[in-house]
Amino acid sequence: MVPEPETWTHELKERAAYLWFGKMLAITGGIATFFTAYFWVMRHPLSAMTVVPVTWIDDLIFFYPPSFLVYVSLWVYVGLAPTLARDARELAAWGAVSFAMAVIGLGIFLALPTKVPDFGVDWARYPLLAFLKRVDVLGNACPSLHAAFAVFTAVVLHMQLTAMRAPRIVLAGNALWCLGIVYSTMATRQHVALDVIAGSVLAGAASMVYVGVCARRMGITRRS
Repeated sequence: MVPEPETWTHELKERAAYLWFGKMLAITGGIATFFTAYFWVMRHPLSAMTVVPVTWIDDLIFFYPPSFLVYVSLWVYVGLAPTLARDARELAAWGAVSFAMAVIGLGIFLALPTKVPDFGVDWARYPLLAFLKRVDVLGNACPSLHAAFAVFTAVVLHMQLTAMRAPRIVLAGNALWCLGIVYSTMATRQHVALDVIAGSVLAGAASMVYVGVCARRMGITRRS
């Protein structure tokens, strides 16, 4: 009897099961460490905060409170890439590049602190957003690490899903989730367009490093 060909979901399950406990610790510990450093930097800027100016792009994005749910979904989204790492080396590459991106972003926040302008919104009318504003105090604005990690995650997931031969609708869903998160950073008034652009540039640089590391590794594997 000829065995049925493995589907992309079979490989997805295998990837998710591989080192699952170590991945869980890495994701949880990484997010906790990031937030600890994030709020420390926010409270210890080395100079006065600069307000990031709005542009015509911001005028096109209307304030949309329900997008808060998409905004916070980032912390589920970023966990997918390490979860689907196929081995320890891929997981380490993701961790190293993510760490470098966070250090660069936090270093910029520390040396050149920025905040978003006052949009004149009555936050008391939106309890969830009001809580977010109290915690985040609208600092650490540029570059938007929310956008940076969303874009970097989208690139990594695209590579992983492509390697698994996932259908196009899944690849499209990945791209749409990323775009939704990027959009939500402006629709919740957590960031302005310049923050998002700067964060995307940072993610682009990080993605190039990650792709280079993966391509080099594949070349070494093939030669061996």
